[in-house]
Amino acid sequence: MITVLLVDDEPMVCAHLRTILGAADDVEVVGEAHDGAAGVEAVVRHRPHVVLMDLRMPGVDGLAAIERVAALRSPPVVVALTTFDADEYVIRALRAGAAGFLLKSTPPEDLVKLVRVAADGHTVLSAAATTRLLGTAGARADGRARTRDLLGGLTGRETEVLGCLGEGLSNAQIAGRLHLSEATVKGHVSRLLDKLGCANRTQAGLLARDAGLR
Repeated sequence: MITVLLVDDEPMVCAHLRTILGAADDVEVVGEAHDGAAGVEAVVRHRPHVVLMDLRMPGVDGLAAIERVAALRSPPVVVALTTFDADEYVIRALRAGAAGFLLKSTPPEDLVKLVRVAADGHTVLSAAATTRLLGTAGARADGRARTRDLLGGLTGRETEVLGCLGEGLSNAQIAGRLHLSEATVKGHVSRLLDKLGCANRTQAGLLARDAGLR
C-alpha cells in the first residue's frame, strides 16, 4: 500500500486529490495539511511514502517545507504541486529535494499512475518537462568550477551516466546509449547519488547541467 500525505492551503484541492487517490486499491491518503509547517509535522506523524506538496502557501511555503522534509531521517518522496510547469519556483523545489512535480491540472486518470512512479523512486517529470526545466537551470560560470570539483570523485562511467541524467534520460535510455544493462545503470545512479549527496536523480541532473555536462 502506497501511503500519501496531501499538503495544500486549499481544502478543496486536497478533497479533490483525496477522492481520486482514494479510488485506487493500492493507494491510501493518510492525512492532509494546509500549510508548510503543519505539513512537516504531518510527515513526522504519518511517515507517508509520498508527499504531494503545494509550493505557494502562506506562512511556511512549500519550498521551505521541502527543505525541512529532506533533512529528516529517511524522508519520503516529495512531489511538488504547481500551476505552472517551468517557473523558478519549480526549479528551486527540485534543488531543495523534490523528486519532481505534478501540475494541478493533471488528468485524474494520470494522477494515480504518477504517484506510483514517485513511490518507486522515479522522477515525476515528463521527458519534455525535464529537458525544458533542466535547460533553464544552468549555473552561472562562477559556480561551474565549484560544481565540477564536486564531481571529481566520480568514475568515468558515473560521469557519463550523470551527463545522461542531465539530459533527462531514463535508465532504459541510458542503458541503450551506453550499451549497459538497466541493472548496471541503476547501480551507477545509486552510487553517484550517494557520492554527490543528491536526494534523487533530478537533483543530480541539475548538477550535471551546472557542470556543463550534456
